[in-house]
Amino acid sequence: MHEFTTNVNPAAISDQQEQRQRWVVTAEQMQAIEARLFAAGMPVAALMEKVAGLITRQLVRWYPLSSTKCVGLLVGPGHNGGDALVVARELHHQGYSVQVYCPVTTLKELTASHFRYITSLGIPCYDRLDPLQTCDLLIDGLFGVGLTRPVQGTIAAAIDQVNQWSIPVASIDLPSGLHTDTGEVLGTAIRATHTLCLGLWKRGLLQDHALDYVGEATLIDFDCPLPEITAVVGESPPVQRITPAMAIVHLPLHRPPATHKYHMGHLLIVAGSRRYPGAAILTGLGAKATGVGMLTIAVPTSLKSLVLAHMPDAVVIGCPETSEGTIVPSAMTELLTSNYSAIACGPGLSLDAGAVVSAILADTRPLVLDADGLNVLATMTAGADDASRPWIPRIAQRPAATILTPHMGEFRRLFPHLQTHDRITLVQQAATESGAIVLLKGARTTIAQPDGCTWINPNSTPALARGGSGDVLTGAIAGLLAQPSTLSGTHHATAITYTATWWHAQAGILAAQERTDLGVDALTLSQYLVPSARKTLSTLQPVGHDIP
Repeated sequence: MHEFTTNVNPAAISDQQEQRQRWVVTAEQMQAIEARLFAAGMPVAALMEKVAGLITRQLVRWYPLSSTKCVGLLVGPGHNGGDALVVARELHHQGYSVQVYCPVTTLKELTASHFRYITSLGIPCYDRLDPLQTCDLLIDGLFGVGLTRPVQGTIAAAIDQVNQWSIPVASIDLPSGLHTDTGEVLGTAIRATHTLCLGLWKRGLLQDHALDYVGEATLIDFDCPLPEITAVVGESPPVQRITPAMAIVHLPLHRPPATHKYHMGHLLIVAGSRRYPGAAILTGLGAKATGVGMLTIAVPTSLKSLVLAHMPDAVVIGCPETSEGTIVPSAMTELLTSNYSAIACGPGLSLDAGAVVSAILADTRPLVLDADGLNVLATMTAGADDASRPWIPRIAQRPAATILTPHMGEFRRLFPHLQTHDRITLVQQAATESGAIVLLKGARTTIAQPDGCTWINPNSTPALARGGSGDVLTGAIAGLLAQPSTLSGTHHATAITYTATWWHAQAGILAAQERTDLGVDALTLSQYLVPSARKTLSTLQPVGHDIP
């Protein structure tokens, strides 16, 4: 599991620290923010000293002198290399044995100044890598923000050599060789044990294909003033990390003293077929964990007894079914006349349920569409050009929010023309084009609403890579969506979607910790939803909010 952490106590985090933990920037944005700091009077050298001091303190916590005697620094030509040299100086003064590898002869002025000083301290500096092979820790300061060209030659060979050694590596800002925005490997890249991201989170660190290189990522918050950040990215940045403080606000952990089931929402789930009977059960269990007031599950009549056996407190409607064991479309006419707050549709329906999905798309209530619901949409696009795909105007014309929750295979079938390795851009384009809230599942699940605003879940576990976990997520999103909220429309649906995504991942992490990283089955996962929320609530009070 790749965890994204912070070097501050979550229970004591300030409003500004919380905002800086959320915001995600591109290389261009980070460079513009730093330029504003320098224009306002912050000396470049002073910022480098502050950043390097914070890095040093974090490294000493992880690798104390008692267990780490020798530290090697990989130094590049820019200010990332300068940061590494200041860290080298500070570790030297604290008693560590320090060695420096610098494969370049031309350095930026400030970096060159620090290089001269550490040389005067007697710290050995080499233009070859092999002397560092006996170090207990390596610190990667070769390249920082803004690298766009493939790493080649001597430095590429050095990176490949480091990756073969069994020495922990801490990368400054991001692993050298990764593209700051897309997380792509530019020829080769350091496989870091830790990444110490400076100031604000970089987009590349939150891309699935970067995770093998990032290791455990920690934000080094150097107190960048919010006005300088918002001047570049806006008051509501287009890309944000989901933090516990923002997610837990939308969990209905406390109810009003005087309420009843009809005040707590009524969810309809349309799911299951003779071939996939478990999908309806798992979706229902995910919804049930949210505390939704009323839960109705519509399944083929042959599944009614099975579903009732697992959820006797739900209203289970056995719908007439086809010879293939799927719900007949005519069942929707009466079913959709009831007073539901939201609908979840798709898990286990089978591709034969196209008319059922079509009827639900015509409904006016908030909708979560997953699994075969998405596959049915994809069949509507078959043979059509991008401009005439019939499902897009149907979603765009819906008066209530529509949430699409594909994994990458389903996404490719829905949006085959969108071709980019940048998952963030991919989801933004899909949401803008479809008019839906799009959730792309993955190690870093990414959610975008039609205006392009995007949220990324930074914590997950490979234990969730088990069949049925997506059905539980669909139920959790829909169960929260059906309940009353002070928000409305797209903003409400988006907040619920990122909250449920974060919550679902936390349940998987907790279950994996208590069981095994080899995988958490979906039934067990559903049972960990409430314990995981309570665990977070006990350690974190939302910043600037009251628990609803």
